[in-house]
Amino acid sequence: MQTVENQVEKARDEQASDKPLYVTLKDYVRSRVETGEWSIGQRVPSENELVDLLGVSRMTANRALRELADEGFLVRVQGKGSFVASKKRTSQFQSVPNIADEITRNGGVHTANVIALRMETADAQLAEALAIEIGSPVSHSIMVHADDSIPMQIEDRFVNHAIVPHYIEQDFARTTPNGYLTAVAPIVRAEQHIEAVTAQPWECKLLAISKTEPCLLVRRRTWSQGGVISSVRLLYPGSRYRLYST
Repeated sequence: MQTVENQVEKARDEQASDKPLYVTLKDYVRSRVETGEWSIGQRVPSENELVDLLGVSRMTANRALRELADEGFLVRVQGKGSFVASKKRTSQFQSVPNIADEITRNGGVHTANVIALRMETADAQLAEALAIEIGSPVSHSIMVHADDSIPMQIEDRFVNHAIVPHYIEQDFARTTPNGYLTAVAPIVRAEQHIEAVTAQPWECKLLAISKTEPCLLVRRRTWSQGGVISSVRLLYPGSRYRLYST
């Protein structure tokens, strides 16, 4: 097999081919993965390492790694590097899936980091979303779900305290809010909306993504027999996740 140095030199010499260097670098990374030399989850050379080792420009290295991430071939984690990706995780949009089950079903290991878990009072907007009176008590949780330690979703959820009074007493590092709510107040209806957004700075930090990375935002409300159970924002890095509908 040719080394990447050989491939880069060949690309420089073969002017007639008009094959950009970043394409050569992308082909090189793909070949290493497809032959099994680099395995899923393995860190690939960084932009700086490619610049130092191969003498290519930083722009060339950045474009190659960025496009491979956009194509779902790599996962870029800010501050840690780029890693060989498994298949981009999927979620069925019309259902109300448990992300822990999805990750496990796809061969990953689910972990959760609870950022906030507290009682609050409903303002006008939240009261309308949960169909409760302004000033009513609500439970609020913020957590990050990860797949093999790579952040996949921020879950920012408000829960109707009148229907689910023991929500903030749960250990959500061990069970998911979805799993708990489904058990104590089975869902009879769900309303969902999806949009493309850029994350807020604090969300970028939690997801370990750049401030310019596109994200998928799902806004969801769920009902049980007693009324609206919860209103939740689910934020996914666009390069790591896709939603589908059947």
